[in-house]
Amino acid sequence: MTDAPASVVPSPPAGPRRRRAILDLLIVVPFLALIATPLLGQLAGTGAATSRAESRRASSRPAVAWNARALVKLSADWTAYFDGHFAFRLDVIRWYNHLAWQWLGISPSPTVLKGRDGWLFYADDGALQDYLSERPFAPADLEQWRQTLQHTNDWLAARHIRYLFVVAPDKHVIYPEYMPPGIHPLQHPSRLDQLVTYLEQHTTVDIVDLRAPLLAAKAHDRVYHRTDSHWNDAGAFVAYSQIADRLLRWFPAVIPWTRDEFREEVHVTPGLDLADMLGLSDVISERRRDFVPLKRRRARIVEPAHPDPDFEEGRLVTVVDNPDLPRAVVFRDSFMSALIPFLSEHFQRAVYLWQNDFDPDVVRQEQPTVVIQELVGRRLTTYLPYDAVAAEGDVVGSKP
Repeated sequence: MTDAPASVVPSPPAGPRRRRAILDLLIVVPFLALIATPLLGQLAGTGAATSRAESRRASSRPAVAWNARALVKLSADWTAYFDGHFAFRLDVIRWYNHLAWQWLGISPSPTVLKGRDGWLFYADDGALQDYLSERPFAPADLEQWRQTLQHTNDWLAARHIRYLFVVAPDKHVIYPEYMPPGIHPLQHPSRLDQLVTYLEQHTTVDIVDLRAPLLAAKAHDRVYHRTDSHWNDAGAFVAYSQIADRLLRWFPAVIPWTRDEFREEVHVTPGLDLADMLGLSDVISERRRDFVPLKRRRARIVEPAHPDPDFEEGRLVTVVDNPDLPRAVVFRDSFMSALIPFLSEHFQRAVYLWQNDFDPDVVRQEQPTVVIQELVGRRLTTYLPYDAVAAEGDVVGSKP
C-alpha cells in the first residue's frame, strides 16, 4: 500500500506578494521613524525644556556615581531628565492642548477652568475650594486671624503708624455667572464672609473689603481680564480708589486721582496668564484695557535697577519728591501689581514686599507712616497668618 502524496499549498502569485510587502513597508517604516524621531532629536540636541505653562523646571542631566545610593536613584533620575528634555515634547503638548480646547471643548489643564463665553478661571492654590465654600473656618482659625491682625494693628498704633488690611476678591467672586455650568458653591457664608464679619465684630482693624465696590462697578464696566486671574486696570482703579479714600482720612496730602484723569486704551493681545498656562496664548486672545494718565506721573522706581514691566518683583521701592506725603510699607501678592502705578503717586517712599506675613523688622528699618497688608481671598483656604508680634513677645494689647 502506497502512502498518499502530501498536499501542497500553492504559493501566492508574485504580484500580490510584492503588494503585501510594499504595504508592510508603508506601515512599518513610518512607525519606526515616528518612534525613533525623539531619540534622534535628543541626540541632535533638540530636547525641549519645560515651557512657561508648566510650573516645574526641567531636570538637569543626572551625574553617574558608582555607589549604592546613586545607582538606586539612577533610573528615576534619568526618567525625570527625559521627561523634561524629551525632544519635541512641547510640540506634542501644544498639539494635545489645541485638540482638547478646539475639538473636545475642554480645558487641557486641571489648574484652569473653561468658563462660559470665553472666560477662564484659576482652579489651583485653593481657588476652586474657595468658590465651592466646601470647608468653613473653624472657630480656632478665626481667632488666630483676629489675634494676629489685632496684635499687628496695636503694635503699629503704639508707634503712630496707620494700618490697612486689604482683601482682593478672586475673579470667581465677582463673576460667578461665567463659571463652568455644574459647579456651584456648596454652602454659605464663604470664608471671606466669615473673616470680615468676625474682624468687624471683634477687632479695631481697618479692613478694606473690595467686593461691594467691584460688584457695583461691573454693572457698567468689565473689571477683570477674561483670560487672566487678575483684575484689569478698570478693576485695579476701583480698588485703588477705595484704598486712597482711606488714606485721605489720615493724610490730607493724599489727593486721589479721578477716572477722568486717564484715557483708556484698548488692545487685542495674546491671552494672558491663564491662557499661557494652557499653552494657548496664541489661540485665545484678550481685549486689554489700559489706563494711561493724562498728566505726568511723579513716582519713580528706585529698586530694583531694572524692574519687571508688570511689577512682578519680590521687593520694589518707589519714591516721590514730596516730603508732605506719607511713607508706606506694603505686604502684598500679585493683585497689588496693578495697583502700584496708582498708589505710588501718594507715597514719599513706598516699599512693596511680595509676602503675606507682617514683618516688624522691615517696619523698624523703614519707619513708615502707614502699613498696608493685602492678600487675595483664595489664600484664606490654604494659609493661616504668622503672628510676628506675639513671636517677639511684644504684644501691646488685644481687644477680644
